[in-house]
Amino acid sequence: MNTTTTAPTDTEYPRSIRSFVLRQGHMTAAQQRAIDTLWSSFGLDYQNKIIDLNKVFGRNNPKILEIGFGMGVATVEIAKRLPESDFLAIDVHGPGVGNLLKLIDENQSNNIRVMRHDAVEVVENMLGETSLDGIHIFFPDPWHKKRHHKRRLIQPAFVAKLLPCLKSGGYIHLATDWQEYAEQMLLVLTEFDTLCNTADNYAPTPAYRPETKFEARGKRLGHGVWDLVFTKK
Repeated sequence: MNTTTTAPTDTEYPRSIRSFVLRQGHMTAAQQRAIDTLWSSFGLDYQNKIIDLNKVFGRNNPKILEIGFGMGVATVEIAKRLPESDFLAIDVHGPGVGNLLKLIDENQSNNIRVMRHDAVEVVENMLGETSLDGIHIFFPDPWHKKRHHKRRLIQPAFVAKLLPCLKSGGYIHLATDWQEYAEQMLLVLTEFDTLCNTADNYAPTPAYRPETKFEARGKRLGHGVWDLVFTKK
């Protein structure tokens, strides 16, 4: 990716919902090199128009949206375990974007495309109705202080934006290591008549989701981990 067509920088977006929190991070030389050399192959620039994901990936296969991939390790592993699915992975943090591109190249994971942008804007402006077969949001920022709960991503307004993009029979898979946030997630998803819980409350971890560093950290701190999998009726 040349310097004149780089993915958007970490800019504050003037909106009520954002999919990210801005953090400073050190970009290693390898991560920057991956962005410079691999973005044209695996990166997708933000566009203020609906895109055809089948054209983006060059095939008519199931499409999964991942919001907030961290350093991308779990993303690549899931893509390996589900080779017949295509993954649109969105995050805004440069080191993570660079690292995921590096991992895609090392693992020849051709079923991943990367965006560096606010996922809320992508959902609103780039993804067409019923364009997704699944949505993954793993370990979003829990904003554990009560006064910050309004900043959490999983709220009715955002889920309402996601649902039109999801096909009938498609799924939303959330995971968190904060019990109180898990309870909020469960309440939010249960409020939508068009969603059906695949479990009585929390779901067993699906085989495709590997343990992430956030999950391992949570377990070391004595936290549980909660997965929620809901399907669209």
